[in-house]
Amino acid sequence: AVAPEIITKWLEAGWNGEKEVLNYVSKIQAEKIKQSYGAVAEKTGLDTGLKAINPANGQEIPIWVTNYVLNDVGTGVVMAVPAHDERDFDFAQKNNLPQVEVVTSDEKSEGAYLGDGLLKNSGPFNGQNNKAATLKILDFIGGEKTTTYKLKDWVFSRQRYWGEPIPIIHCAKCGPVAVPEKDLPVKLPEVEHYEPTGTGESPLVNITDWVNTDCPVCEGKAKRETNTMPQWAGSSWYYLRFMDPKNDQALVDPKKEKYWAPVDVYVGGTEHATRHLIYARFWHKFLFDQGVVSTPEPFTRIGKSLGLILGEDGKKMSKRFGNVVNPDEIVLLYGADTLRLYEMFMGPFEGEIAWKTDSIIGSRRFVEKVWRLQEKVKTDGPKNEADLESLLNQTIKKVGDDIESFSFNTAVSTLMIFVNRLDQEKSLNFEIYKTLLLLLAPFIPHVAEEIWSNLNFGENSIFEASWPIYDQNKLNSETVTMVVQINGKVKAEFELKIDSTDLEALNKAKTLPQIEKLLTGKKIIKEIVVKNRLVSLVIN
Repeated sequence: AVAPEIITKWLEAGWNGEKEVLNYVSKIQAEKIKQSYGAVAEKTGLDTGLKAINPANGQEIPIWVTNYVLNDVGTGVVMAVPAHDERDFDFAQKNNLPQVEVVTSDEKSEGAYLGDGLLKNSGPFNGQNNKAATLKILDFIGGEKTTTYKLKDWVFSRQRYWGEPIPIIHCAKCGPVAVPEKDLPVKLPEVEHYEPTGTGESPLVNITDWVNTDCPVCEGKAKRETNTMPQWAGSSWYYLRFMDPKNDQALVDPKKEKYWAPVDVYVGGTEHATRHLIYARFWHKFLFDQGVVSTPEPFTRIGKSLGLILGEDGKKMSKRFGNVVNPDEIVLLYGADTLRLYEMFMGPFEGEIAWKTDSIIGSRRFVEKVWRLQEKVKTDGPKNEADLESLLNQTIKKVGDDIESFSFNTAVSTLMIFVNRLDQEKSLNFEIYKTLLLLLAPFIPHVAEEIWSNLNFGENSIFEASWPIYDQNKLNSETVTMVVQINGKVKAEFELKIDSTDLEALNKAKTLPQIEKLLTGKKIIKEIVVKNRLVSLVIN
């Protein structure tokens, strides 16, 4: 199956196609101009009368021109496999084309079978796993593995003042001429005003002292290009500049680039995950080909895409909706650490979550509780009890794992459980509180740093201290922390021996003073016990 543009190339090379084929090609190309990229309402095609030779077995295969094969994806030519591709299956069904099964499976499929399995109708490769045999087949037919990209041309010019100048000079005699390397970089003129021209042209058009120049070739009168580069021109390689920000002789010093590159993890919003990322990779691969950077890829790992924080009304924050939350005001009222903690605790990193100003007070109270705990710290404080030691190691492991996976909300939740447990103690061991601060530092850095200094945990900053390491042998505990809910709301917590019976858990929960008070005069409608985790009571 070939794209219409392939037929056009054959015609230009001298092939005399049937009139019916030529009319079909003209029709499809006209339709493509009107439709959005990749959108095909109905798959159509026409047999060109030409044959291709299957390199694996020497058989002739009919060549069809179709509207669903895209010229700018891959080669514009597809070896169709109707039995194992939905698109090819639909097309073959419609045009009564043979469907040769080459992958067997126990699964029954009414359409194309898309899974893996053992090969059949594949000559010497029969009985082999289809994925494992891929490279062997490629070698058998004399092919080679290649990578294709879907990066497309994009408009690189912008009609504005604020942007990198495009180093081109326009000469009436010589045409567009590149600015000589000795004259690079071309810098924007320093002016007080750069209002829009009103003509759609760049504001630079009106700055004649900058625009008018000499042609580098004939030395005649010429004009600079007044369009500027888009923001992608600078943001596509900023990570390299971070490695060597003050170098005025080179983009980046090779030694520093080799030390820092590649970037460990790339995190961005939805637009970054689709547009900026591919531009940055394109930029980097060009620089790699030029020998400017030492790695073929700029980023080692692609992290999760950052979700959007919506307004309290559930809409995207916008001046038009009047639902914008000014972070400066939140910082003044609650503190920067509270804001930071609340944003990480709101929900999953990649999720869209509505802001709730009323809920931020919970994060503030947690920060205050952490602050008060320092009053319980004793340099000769009691040794940690076995269950507390186990909870500490569980917390170190869980917080570390959650940070690595960008699960900040569950990391904060784990820290809250641990702080609540410490709050029950009359005095705290010096080392356990020190470990807590280290775990909290990424979430509430200012408070953690100040307490670190107050208690003289070290001469240097908390951020120069090593991250805690958990003891595998102390992860298990003889007790668990049970949560008590009444009508779906958490009302208390208590310690219980692991693997206690449901009846023991219920009796312990009901005898807690705060729960007894809430149950007075009420009828228990339902009792639920989730082993080693939860006691839930429904009352009226």
